[in-house]
Amino acid sequence: MKMAALCAEFGDLAQIKKQLISVISLCKERGLLHSAKWASELAFSLDPLPKDKLPASPPFTEEDAQDLDALTLAKSYFDLKEYDRAAYFLKGCCSQKAYFLYMYSRYLSGEKKKDDETVDSLGPLEKGQVRNEALRELRVELSKKHIAGELDGFTLYLYGVVLRKLDLLKEAVEVFVEAIHALPLHWGAWLELSNLVTNIEMLKSLSLPDCWIKDFFMAHMYTELQMIKEALQKYQNLMEAGFSKSTYIISQIAVAYHNIRDIDQALALFNELREQDPFRIDNMDTFSNLLYVKSMKPELSYLAHNLVEIDKYRVETCCVIGNYYSLRSQHEKAALYFQRALKLNPRCLGAWTLMGHEYMEMKNTSAAIQAYRHAIEVNKRDYRAWYGLGQTYEILKMPFYCLYYYRKAHQLRPNDSRMLVALGESYEKLSQQLEAKKCYWRAYSVGDVEKMALLKLAKLHEQLNEYDDAAQCYMLYIQDIFSCGEQLEHAEVSTALRYLGQYYFKNKLYDEASLCAQRCCDYNDAREEGKALLRQISLVRDQIETPSADLFAPLSNNNTPVRRVSPLNLISFTP
Repeated sequence: MKMAALCAEFGDLAQIKKQLISVISLCKERGLLHSAKWASELAFSLDPLPKDKLPASPPFTEEDAQDLDALTLAKSYFDLKEYDRAAYFLKGCCSQKAYFLYMYSRYLSGEKKKDDETVDSLGPLEKGQVRNEALRELRVELSKKHIAGELDGFTLYLYGVVLRKLDLLKEAVEVFVEAIHALPLHWGAWLELSNLVTNIEMLKSLSLPDCWIKDFFMAHMYTELQMIKEALQKYQNLMEAGFSKSTYIISQIAVAYHNIRDIDQALALFNELREQDPFRIDNMDTFSNLLYVKSMKPELSYLAHNLVEIDKYRVETCCVIGNYYSLRSQHEKAALYFQRALKLNPRCLGAWTLMGHEYMEMKNTSAAIQAYRHAIEVNKRDYRAWYGLGQTYEILKMPFYCLYYYRKAHQLRPNDSRMLVALGESYEKLSQQLEAKKCYWRAYSVGDVEKMALLKLAKLHEQLNEYDDAAQCYMLYIQDIFSCGEQLEHAEVSTALRYLGQYYFKNKLYDEASLCAQRCCDYNDAREEGKALLRQISLVRDQIETPSADLFAPLSNNNTPVRRVSPLNLISFTP
């Protein structure tokens, strides 16, 4: 039913193509290059239109004719990044197009001066202290026009950007929604709005235009809010509706798989993307994160060299090189490249977070905290920055702070076992054992990535003298490790075997105890204890010449714990 509705909505792909061609032209005239690029990539993925179906030029008003010469001159200065010069020649122009370019030139002039001042006087960690001086004036002027109802879709978008930069977020959301209603096909306004949506309730409360582009926005938002299943479904529907060749959608699906740590799927999609678009730099920093996690040094080296040949001064290139040096444990060099990325774009979320990680590796906790805080300023939904702050305060032995930041990370990634294990450790340090146990069990239930939750839970039960529960957890832990074929540090498995051997021995389950003791002999750190336990079992068996059926009789006396752990079958598992 949903698919049929979507197909109906996207039924006339030729009409969508016409709309995209029109909006590309409008965005280019106003210097909105990223929105023009997005629309161009989407238009390219659709079939070309015959000559008679191409959209007509937009209406040309008397005001446009009067401003034409000034606009042409100013646009040439604008394209050369001479923003003050462009604004000077546009002052007093009446047309909507000229007014937008006039205000936009002033805004970009302020941004350029801010960035220049930042690079000249401060390191990248102090960037937040420099302000764009033009913002307040722009807000006053745009506000008057807004009240008078004289702003078009593009100028409303600019007004929203100014409000966001001034941290007037509630007003910014309202203005971006208004901008989207006025001009639904301007992707830049949708993207700006997406950065201000903090949760699914806020997303549902927004009054958005019923247009085909809304599906792209919703898919993007689901990815940002870690609702990956819904995001993948949306993107799948869009591909089936006719956008199967879109590199934008392929890259977004790859990012979604990256977010749920389905690394193999994400890598396959990124490789496909590079085949289709070999000179693409967008999202390559995410691709390098995946190669880093998989420790694919040759592939990461090739990617870094390839991007340097294409454009060495792109933010993504610097992040890829930073990841390459980090994988080689050259953390100072890695941090240098992340700093370079931030000089190019102070709002680059990934670079702030990765730089925080590098400072952590260099044991520079104060710089790491500053970097992670900047990442959160850029995007409060970045769970990695919250998690990084938790780790930093853990090193500083400040468990209350840890708890706060790990909770934030957990709220953003409720089904990520790493956040839950970290939360459990924090609760344990604060002697809140019940909460810690809940966190560890939940981490195991959602699929423990690092296979640590059960071990920590077992050790906690052991400390609390809850021997049966500890044995149960150790047993599940061993089964979990061996069944998935992962080889963890031997010490971890041997700890579990050692405990279970003693547990079974105390409960007079000598066959199971003997099996655990034998398995202990496979590990260097537990070999002596395993041999000692085997000797003890042998002595006990020699002393009591009791039929094997009676071995279980003592289990029913009053000293026996109520919940008995079933014997562990280790025969089928080989460490």
